[in-house]
Amino acid sequence: MSAAAENAPGEAKVIPIESAPSWSEPDRPAGLADQIADAVGGALAGRLGPAATRLFGKGWEGRAAEGLAFLRRRITGDYEVDEFGFDRELTEEVLLSLLRPLAEKYFRIEVRGIENIPAEGGALIVANHSGTIPLDALMTQVAIHDHHPGGRFLRMLAADLVFVLPGVNELARKAGHTLACNEDAQALLERGELVGVWPEGFKGIGKPFSDRYKLQRFGRGGFVASALRAQVPIIPCSIVGAEETYPMIGNFRTLARLLGLPYVPITPTFPWLGPLGAVPLPTKWTIQFGEPIATDRHPAEAADDPMLVFDLADEVRETIQHTLYELLVQRRSVFF
Repeated sequence: MSAAAENAPGEAKVIPIESAPSWSEPDRPAGLADQIADAVGGALAGRLGPAATRLFGKGWEGRAAEGLAFLRRRITGDYEVDEFGFDRELTEEVLLSLLRPLAEKYFRIEVRGIENIPAEGGALIVANHSGTIPLDALMTQVAIHDHHPGGRFLRMLAADLVFVLPGVNELARKAGHTLACNEDAQALLERGELVGVWPEGFKGIGKPFSDRYKLQRFGRGGFVASALRAQVPIIPCSIVGAEETYPMIGNFRTLARLLGLPYVPITPTFPWLGPLGAVPLPTKWTIQFGEPIATDRHPAEAADDPMLVFDLADEVRETIQHTLYELLVQRRSVFF
């Protein structure tokens, strides 16, 4: 029995992360997906063809064929996910495509130091966290994929809250993100994945605007222990521009406790402008990846040395903080 036949219709195959071989599905009678694709394709090839050319421009046929093929795979379950739930095709074709205009046109992100991210193999990206809503993490994911020569995917370590929110949980898993715990981080790093962590957590994105670009505590340095055990480099990442997207000037603490949230922000536009207050300010961003900090000069057992872990975590934190100050001095304007 083939790999496809073992899965129920509409369910994706779970492929171990260390081996995801391509496979082909045996011929079978046309199903619902084929009928839908044939119907749409026939309509576009018929009377709607000239109208589609005027609307979408030349070459729309190829794009339409790719879209129909994508739809067919979604319906039949003919796509792959790894053991963490990462759906590479959905992430690349849909999720990143939706985020890309925000990164390129709205925040106009300038990416520096992308050459410091290895072409292959595991590495840990450690970045500052800010902006009330964690857009900085999503924009870092887009920046790495679009600017790295290898188009690498960033596997982010996310807070527990992400995985209890309906809808957000499923999307996070599909995008390759997992719970921020040492076990998952080490497993991904040992398999050669690029992993991203924001050690400040809610203390970083939920800090008042008066504390902008002042790094909060990095916790116990669990990310350093994971990198030491996996023997992969740590790459400091400094993000400027996210702090001003939602300047947090207050906090509805009582409402936050009632909702079980870490904070409910008050900004110059929210809640005063209603839904419009949720639109981020169009700030100009810079994301800079620093030189890798090697961990393989220490044995894997060094992860159990609290002093060494603390020293490395402090080195990463100081590197990010110093780079933030340098970028702020170079910045001409918050918006340009």
